[in-house]
Amino acid sequence: MKKIIASAGLAALGAASLQAAYAPGLSPMEKSKPWTISAILRGFYDDNPTDSIRSQKQESWGLEISPSLAINIALDQTLIGFSYVYDLRFYEARPSNDADHSHQVSLKINHAFNERIKLDVSDAFHSAQEPELESGIVTIPLRTQQNYIHNNGRLALNAELTPILGLEVAYQNDYWDYDQEGAGSLSAILDRTEHLGSITARWQVEPGTVGLLGYRYGVVDHNSKDSLNQNNAPPPLGAGYTNPNTRDQNSHFVFVGVDNNFTSQFNALIRVGAQFTDYPNAEPGQDDSTVSPWLDASATWTYNPGSYLQLGVKHERNQTDVAFSRSSTSAQDQESTAVYGVVNHRITPKLTGSLLGQYQHSAFRGGGVDGEVDQLGTIGANLSYQVNTFVSAEMGYNYDRLDSDLAFRSFTRNRIYFGVRATY
Repeated sequence: MKKIIASAGLAALGAASLQAAYAPGLSPMEKSKPWTISAILRGFYDDNPTDSIRSQKQESWGLEISPSLAINIALDQTLIGFSYVYDLRFYEARPSNDADHSHQVSLKINHAFNERIKLDVSDAFHSAQEPELESGIVTIPLRTQQNYIHNNGRLALNAELTPILGLEVAYQNDYWDYDQEGAGSLSAILDRTEHLGSITARWQVEPGTVGLLGYRYGVVDHNSKDSLNQNNAPPPLGAGYTNPNTRDQNSHFVFVGVDNNFTSQFNALIRVGAQFTDYPNAEPGQDDSTVSPWLDASATWTYNPGSYLQLGVKHERNQTDVAFSRSSTSAQDQESTAVYGVVNHRITPKLTGSLLGQYQHSAFRGGGVDGEVDQLGTIGANLSYQVNTFVSAEMGYNYDRLDSDLAFRSFTRNRIYFGVRATY
């Protein structure tokens, strides 16, 4: 497997400028004009566009163009949201693959059968090279030389059983497909389908407080027939062949939680529990099960109009782009903790600043990398000035750093950008 060119984006946070312009509850103006078009034109400087190890960085200037369309349709009992974002980034000095193209298509439907039963349906399709469109725990903090696609679909039914008791039943499907094929390729390591079913009971303890009791069942099913082992796998099933399904897993999640609106400006949520994971096709010498904590918590404070602070933490098991290293058995997955924060401050009526950051600690499980650690840190700062109703000028800075116990994996990356955004 050839060396993967790497780049960490702002993960859950860096995708903020690409998110769909969908929000329930439309203003009168949005109802009269249910569509919005937007475009970004930016110049940028990137000191590591190939995301090589620190001793081999090569800088580049570039140009980014990103048009988008969002449509929101409000019916009597149904709200429909659709968006499409295209992003082109051209790097003038990158030795190969000098242009990155990404596509993001989102669809969301909220339907109220009556006051007590509601259905939410959503789907998000991504095609990209950078990992910036991911959210939550970062599975692959690296830029790929080829495209990957990720489709996330979710279906949830919410029912109010009594004035104080409610129930949500949901199903989520994630599909991942990487272009790079062959033994030890990203396709062999990460092509997969993930299923997650959940049932959550809600108890209205008091007007601003809801207690939660939930159960989730997750399945990770790897799809590739290429060997995980890049060194000892002559095609199609030769000596040393390691089937990707050795990394398949089934997980049971049990958790309790609280959603609390302390005031109209401050709210918080926490879900804490345990994840019980089985590996039905584990290799000889590997453990076939493990138990780990599971956590998802966040708090948001809107301290002024247009200004807010959000902090959060997540802990769970996740897939990894590392398979074989210094061992005859492969890594099974990672256990990761991510801490993130966002500050958005309206400095003047026309000038807004934001600061975003995320730190992720990931420990590998299994194989020759068992217990080794990746530490991923990202930070971004942005200033936006509203020139008029339709046009704003913006500039910003992103810093990415990966410190890994594995050789030839660590890197740093600095980026600055400046340009305009037009919205109608």
